[in-house]
Amino acid sequence: MKQGLFTILLLICSNVFMTFAWYGHLKLQETGVSRNWPLIAVILFSWAVALFEYMCQVPANRIGFIENGGPFTLMQLKVVQEVISLIVFTVIVTLMFKGEGFHWNHLVAFACLIAAVYFVFVK
Repeated sequence: MKQGLFTILLLICSNVFMTFAWYGHLKLQETGVSRNWPLIAVILFSWAVALFEYMCQVPANRIGFIENGGPFTLMQLKVVQEVISLIVFTVIVTLMFKGEGFHWNHLVAFACLIAAVYFVFVK
């Protein structure tokens, strides 16, 4: 139980960094901070942020993987990670980017993802 919770917390942390690595530069551009940066600078910035993502993601997978004593199979790890990724993405984008709203079809899509998590854990 403890390893499973720690894995999920690391995955949440990882996905916060991932979302900022992939989309944070767009917010920096929107605010004018990186508007004049060359593309290589934007890529290097994203890589620097992504380093912290990997510092959480890799341990999460090692700790959570069943063959390392964790509670999750590879399929379960991946599906849980994807759902966490979409939830973190939705929260961050809704808060950071005006005009990016949460609509009924997003809710239906999330319900399908929750069903996917259920089915991946059915034995």
